[in-house]
Amino acid sequence: MVDLANTQNNSAAPSVAPEPAERKPLPRWVITLISVCCALALWEIVGRNVNPIFGSYPSAIARAFWELLITGQLGTALYSSLRPFAAGYLLAIVIGVPVGLIIGRFRVAEAALGIYVTAGYAMPLVALVPLLMLWLGLGFAVKVAVVFLMSVFPITINTWLGVTAVPKTLIEVGKSFVASDITILRRIILPATLPYIMAGIRLAVGRAVVAMVIAEFFTTISGLGAVIINSANNFDTATMFVPIIILMLMAIGLNAFIGWVEHKVAPWQAEISGRDKE
Repeated sequence: MVDLANTQNNSAAPSVAPEPAERKPLPRWVITLISVCCALALWEIVGRNVNPIFGSYPSAIARAFWELLITGQLGTALYSSLRPFAAGYLLAIVIGVPVGLIIGRFRVAEAALGIYVTAGYAMPLVALVPLLMLWLGLGFAVKVAVVFLMSVFPITINTWLGVTAVPKTLIEVGKSFVASDITILRRIILPATLPYIMAGIRLAVGRAVVAMVIAEFFTTISGLGAVIINSANNFDTATMFVPIIILMLMAIGLNAFIGWVEHKVAPWQAEISGRDKE
């Protein structure tokens, strides 16, 4: 009788349904790839119905890219543009990061130099290009100067803000161990400021790319800027888009590379934000 009652109770008990397995989210690169494919397909469909003078589409741009590549014009233009870009951008990093650290750490430096950094970031630097041409000529030096001036201020300001965001308790710990100001700056403030520094370097990439093209437009017309101007004057819209897309891809690639460097030098930042699990 007891067994029969237990059997009836067990049969009457509701069965627990197994929990559905948690769906894994799509990887970020898959979402990006789907988005890019959809955008290119839409561009191809719409672009084929537009007058070639006023627009183009991906397949025509790809043909123009191949023609520029096999003639060697694209490689020459890209090399001519990358030289001042690399020099000016690297110089902005080398100068901008230490200046930002000094301004953020020392009150006298902030009071003396902070106003110039803020004003320089807001100043329309394109208006200085004619003056820079008078000082430096029309060659390599003026292009480096334009790229440098356009990209150094975001790096400096972000580094400066990063130093001011360092918790005061960390600095007090260093002082309690009788660490010098240089040691505190190098061992405590710099590691804590790295995410801000990398963010400033990322922001500077876009400004440096724009500065490179501006310099080629206003000084000796060369590099990718020359391809843009010459193809626009000839109403060759597909060819005009080739350097534009290359510059966009270059900025995206540099941005991804900087993100990889940030993950290597400051891995704790990805762990804190939880982005390492995505």
